[in-house]
Amino acid sequence: MSRPVVELLPGTLDLLVLKTLAWGPAHGLGVLRSIEQVTRGELQIEEGALYPALHRLEEQGWLDAEWGITDKNRRAKFYRLTTAGRRQLAAELSRWSRYAIVVQLVLDSAAAG
Repeated sequence: MSRPVVELLPGTLDLLVLKTLAWGPAHGLGVLRSIEQVTRGELQIEEGALYPALHRLEEQGWLDAEWGITDKNRRAKFYRLTTAGRRQLAAELSRWSRYAIVVQLVLDSAAAG
């Protein structure tokens, strides 16, 4: 029996997309595949969640996009981080790291009292 896929925690998709695009420009499917590859298939993003996130991040000025051709010779929109997107990524990484630390404090502690 295979292990269930890890579910995406609310509020983490933007962080994952920004971090993935920090590695370089990519089209939507490329972002999706990169996340799946890095997480060894443990985290799978639905296209129905990814594309609205990409559009939202573009509207917020954190991504730029331009049309290009994929390695499969298909037309696709390629996204890249803007300067504002890099600042947002740094802020999100800081918040995530702090969150992980305080959650781990609770998990590592003995019962209160």
